[in-house]
Amino acid sequence: MKSFIGTYECRVDDKGRLKLPSALIKQMGDFDDCSFVVKRAVFQPCLEVYPMNGWEMLMEKLNKLNRFVKKNADFIRMFTAGVKVSELDNAGRLQISKDLMNFASLQKEVVITSAGELFEIWDKEAYEQVISTSEENFAQLAEQVMGSLPPDEAV
Repeated sequence: MKSFIGTYECRVDDKGRLKLPSALIKQMGDFDDCSFVVKRAVFQPCLEVYPMNGWEMLMEKLNKLNRFVKKNADFIRMFTAGVKVSELDNAGRLQISKDLMNFASLQKEVVITSAGELFEIWDKEAYEQVISTSEENFAQLAEQVMGSLPPDEAV
């Protein structure tokens, strides 16, 4: 599975266009996609950007859910709320819709950070607050998340 790598500070213009760094654009070529899906994150006030192939694989899983079970239908509706397809323009910019900009409280200064097969777009101030956890808190989180994995699956 391919993954994005890196964290980048960028700017969004008044029209919601985000100029992506060239290092990230080069990585996008590894995904064989020119279309991306931009959506609200589930757990944080940021946006997630999926290459179209990755989004289609995720939707295959969602489409297996029985929509006649109310919680499944509710989840699918909430998960896909505000989803937009976006392509890079000739200047290497990704268009972000007004509703998604508002959801993530994006101002001029943003941070793009890799998150495996997708990348996230954060308001710079919000991102800095989220990652400013103490070393002790991060160590506890790492132990809880990764500590129970068998040695061959741990990082």
